[in-house]
Amino acid sequence: MKMRRVVVLLAVLCVCDGVRFGQLCRGNPTNRRRTSDSQGQGHYGAGRDGRLHKGLDIRCEDGSDVLAPFDVTLHGGLLVYNNPSKAAIDSGINLRGQGLCFKLFYVRPDRTSGSVRKGERIGTMLPMQTVYPGITSHVHVQMCDKSDPTPYF
Repeated sequence: MKMRRVVVLLAVLCVCDGVRFGQLCRGNPTNRRRTSDSQGQGHYGAGRDGRLHKGLDIRCEDGSDVLAPFDVTLHGGLLVYNNPSKAAIDSGINLRGQGLCFKLFYVRPDRTSGSVRKGERIGTMLPMQTVYPGITSHVHVQMCDKSDPTPYF
């Protein structure tokens, strides 16, 4: 008896296919990105003192409201640097929504658990200029798995 090999191909779709981030920062309705400034570049993969930038920087003025880009669940706060010299901007938040797990850096969250609807305030942009004078102030968006967030913008 002759054996046959059957190959089955499965298409796996992420529930996040087609997801786009809504406005992250009041004052930046189109999520303009930080490009290049005196402190470097804001795109995913940019060089950072011998390492690679694992996020995407979205422009945000110091003190601005940071908004939920879609309906999200808050999953705790985070320390960005854990370095006393950067204490003014050493805060962020873990979020999940639309099939994505991501982090926002340089944000003082209003709270760190529960749910927030699209467009509602999550927190406040921290004073980046006090730590990095001349930088384009921004929220750093980093996927939990450190993959490139650019396709979602």
